[in-house]
Amino acid sequence: MMMKKTKLSLLFASFVLAGTCLISPDIASFAAEFKSPLIPVTKDFKLPNGLRVILSEDHSTPVAALAIVYDVGARNEKKGRSGFAHFFEHMMFEGSENVGKTEHFKYIESAGGSLNASTHPDFTNYFEKLPSNQIELALWLESDRMRSLKVTPENFENQLQTVKEEKRSRIDNQPYVPASIKMEELLFDNWANAHPTIGTFEDLEASTIDDIKSFFRTYYAPNNAVMAIVGDIDANEMEKLVRKYFASIPSQPIPAKPDVAEPAQTKEKYLKVPDQHAKAPAFWMSWKAPARREPDYYALGIIQKLLSAGESSRLFQRMVKGDQNALKVDVGYDERRGPSALESFVVVKPGFTPEQVRESLWSELEKLKTTPVSDQELEKAKNQILHDLFASSSYESLQRSLGRAELLAEYACFFGDPSLIDKDLEAYLKVSPADVQRVAGKIFTKSGATIVDVEPQGPEKPKQTAKAQ
Repeated sequence: MMMKKTKLSLLFASFVLAGTCLISPDIASFAAEFKSPLIPVTKDFKLPNGLRVILSEDHSTPVAALAIVYDVGARNEKKGRSGFAHFFEHMMFEGSENVGKTEHFKYIESAGGSLNASTHPDFTNYFEKLPSNQIELALWLESDRMRSLKVTPENFENQLQTVKEEKRSRIDNQPYVPASIKMEELLFDNWANAHPTIGTFEDLEASTIDDIKSFFRTYYAPNNAVMAIVGDIDANEMEKLVRKYFASIPSQPIPAKPDVAEPAQTKEKYLKVPDQHAKAPAFWMSWKAPARREPDYYALGIIQKLLSAGESSRLFQRMVKGDQNALKVDVGYDERRGPSALESFVVVKPGFTPEQVRESLWSELEKLKTTPVSDQELEKAKNQILHDLFASSSYESLQRSLGRAELLAEYACFFGDPSLIDKDLEAYLKVSPADVQRVAGKIFTKSGATIVDVEPQGPEKPKQTAKAQ
């Protein structure tokens, strides 16, 4: 196992440096060397209360990682109660029956570990990474807050103020970020997909303690979660510990699945947004996109790499270096289990208008539709996919116990089968030039585009009243 990891480290360290990607001699033969499954599962079981647990032993280093995915995100919220999923990411560190406020951090960090959490449109996750002889500590902490989170008026008010400050500092007072939220609200027609994960102050302030308790009871139940533990563990002993800490937590009625259906867009959408913090004009141009694991998902992932992965990408070479009409250009794939988004963001160079810059962008998109991508360029994009999965510098790297734990928990929660990680890699490697053309033609239509122009605007000056003569 260590030899395999070392080989991967050496190979992929040369792949992506300074925004460029080198070509592997033969990507197909290299892919054939992958040991399947990519993440060996030692044990996969479900407790009587519905909690699914996946264990993967790896004794190469004395480290273990625990990841829990709860099947709840912004899409599960109700109108008038937005922001609850993100709010609970904060509440989960406010203490439980046997753990004081913020002590979760102190316990893990004092044991030499790290931890974090994140909220998404379609899930919320929590994780700890520790020396393997301390992993029982994470089990105790996670089970205590799943069982007995302290949902009190004091904790609610404390975290309400924290979330408000987070929104002000990370969204409201950042250039271009408020426009990105407006873009998603305009792009999606279904409120479940369109509203921002952080929610609104009005909705949170209008909620009651009973609302908060009901949300916790509904979505933070063992039968609405998947836990994965990866690393230097004994799977048999770990199963005993999991049962010790989690088996007595009661299950709850299974929550209803949200309706995330989106109508096809048939007409371009446009909005202009003033921005007091932006120094240069910019624009977002986006399209509705396939959900994770839908047939066209893989080709669109390759297209995103072709367009925007590093300084050798098509849009950087055309717009930043060639036409020199953009200061920054980026394309991201907001991948979700339901309707997703392919989003481009461009900062306009002085001397050009957004309309002129969009002509360059549309020109490159048209090339994807009309001219087959070369084998060499396609192979480079696939190498970048492989880099994301294997390079030690990548967040989701399979070389990291935490990366493996999060992938196992996500795939088991989302799709019911962690072995689909292997199937997804195979699907990426099978994408052909014809697939790229077909999917580009389907996605990049002018009638399906949503455009948000960002117009720099200085802060409002106080009005002066005329003085009497």
